[in-house]
Amino acid sequence: MGNIASVQGGVPNTHLAARAATHLNHYSPHDLGGSWSQSRTNGKSTLGTPDAPTLPYFLTNNPTPNGFPWSKRNAFTNYYKDYPNTGVIRHYDFTISRGKIAPDGYEIDGLLVNGAFPGPTIEANWGDTIQVTVHNDIDDEGVSLHWHGFLQTRVPWEDGVPGISQCPIAPGKSFTFQFIAELYGTSWYHSHYSAQYAAGLVGPIVIHGPREHRDYDIDVGPILLTDWYHKPYLDLVETVMDPDGPGIVFSDNNLINGKNNFNCSSLPADDKTTCNSAAGLSKFTFKRGKTHRLRLINSGAEGLQHFSIDGHKLKVIAYDFIQIEPYETEVVTLGIGQRADVLVTANGKLDSYWMRSNISAKCSLSNNPNALAAVYYNRADQTKPPQSTAWDSTDPGTCANDDLATTIPLMKLPVPKADLTYDFPIELFKNESGVNLFKFDNVSFRTDYNSPTLLLSKLGETHHFEKQWNVHNVGSAKSVRVNIINNTPISHPMHLHGFNMYILSEGDGEWDGTIVNSNNPMRRDVIQLRANGHVVVQFDAATNPGVWPLHCHIAWHVSAGLLVQFLTAPSEVKRYRIPNTVAQTCRDWGKWTFTNIPDQIDSGL
Repeated sequence: MGNIASVQGGVPNTHLAARAATHLNHYSPHDLGGSWSQSRTNGKSTLGTPDAPTLPYFLTNNPTPNGFPWSKRNAFTNYYKDYPNTGVIRHYDFTISRGKIAPDGYEIDGLLVNGAFPGPTIEANWGDTIQVTVHNDIDDEGVSLHWHGFLQTRVPWEDGVPGISQCPIAPGKSFTFQFIAELYGTSWYHSHYSAQYAAGLVGPIVIHGPREHRDYDIDVGPILLTDWYHKPYLDLVETVMDPDGPGIVFSDNNLINGKNNFNCSSLPADDKTTCNSAAGLSKFTFKRGKTHRLRLINSGAEGLQHFSIDGHKLKVIAYDFIQIEPYETEVVTLGIGQRADVLVTANGKLDSYWMRSNISAKCSLSNNPNALAAVYYNRADQTKPPQSTAWDSTDPGTCANDDLATTIPLMKLPVPKADLTYDFPIELFKNESGVNLFKFDNVSFRTDYNSPTLLLSKLGETHHFEKQWNVHNVGSAKSVRVNIINNTPISHPMHLHGFNMYILSEGDGEWDGTIVNSNNPMRRDVIQLRANGHVVVQFDAATNPGVWPLHCHIAWHVSAGLLVQFLTAPSEVKRYRIPNTVAQTCRDWGKWTFTNIPDQIDSGL
């Protein structure tokens, strides 16, 4: 155990004896770990270990007409209008359960997919059908998984949002999602039931697709950047909803592929949780002289991440599901839900380097914002920590993504004329109970798990919509423009389901009417909205009939009501033939809630 007194600052020996049984090892942020097994820290996940596989250019256990699963389609093909239909089904079987994990050495009861945190990687080719059967083994909560960034064109019931596209999956029940990979690149899945995903219910998705030319040698695979909390997610929601509290929570740590160290000696004296200060870091192997593709995912609940690798420039080739004209940077900024595909060439002089992801201290709330992982060139001694130095870069504090003028989509699309425009303010307020909540277009959202708005829309019962569901019926509008006006001193990563948004403008203060790159504006499914700033987005509503949420992706903000729904092409929604399994899921949920009351103290999402 070493000299515990020196670590604890000379506290009495009687207390040290009690602490020694549960709090192990001295703390160093650079400790590579190894005293606990991967199964002890992360369950069945292999991410961040030498067992994590590199990925192929595409999957080959399928037809490859003209040499590729996507045949003659290329990086310039309009994927909204022309995506492959390979006929290949990629089936996954997911069991959601509670389990003990300790990603940073502090043991918690996490929410796991197949016993793993992060959850298993879903991998497919562009145009494949993804089929996931989800079993809810949580005995006292519903669950649903959202497939982030997937358009779900004309199958909105596959979106996985309880109270909007479906009812929650009841304890002991199952539901099978099935949808086509219309887009390609990097994404993730996560629970959309309250703030469950903050307890570990996340995993990566990789969809292989064409590049303009093969510009990398090795696909390292997904790298998840995740702020991490030690308290149960429901306790955190209760803190956010507490009328006598500040309405905020701080993350306890920051993880790269589910791993980092934590200083157990910093815990309060009455916390007897088993804790190991040397749980260990994720490790990656680079081949000297080769170019590597990294698939970065901000899968956290609140933290804005700044990612870098000491001594290596990052060539950004895609944001979210949109390939862009490549550009180089030292630091990649990712809000919650955002992804970046970057290329890194292993041309450094050293044999090992630190990979870093830092939660912005100016934009987010974290007690331990800095995450480390080790990058080793082949033949390097992986028992020794790197000695590299971080880039000399400072946090600009804007809480914004890179300049829109810098991010140019490879597949070019001009922004169409909008035939419906909204101005939606975001505001903070206290409700009658003294709880800090958000209003989005003057409404604080709250869902009804038992009455999904999509199913009501299918039945033509939009007159039953409650005000707190915050549904906007866009009617026959083909393209809808939304000017989001942030009247709060907090930044928000704004995510739209069912579409890639055209990002027309973002910045401080009010919009001046200028559109950046109107002939080919940036498109993505999450965009950072500055504090007291604006972002103007547009989406082609008529192309995807359904009910689609637009919300802040900070878990605690959507818990506090920051969500609006769009009912698009309602006449088309009425004609949908929604699978009977969707209604059965609602019957199962209704039966369970007849004798069990869900602990819905927040918006429900």
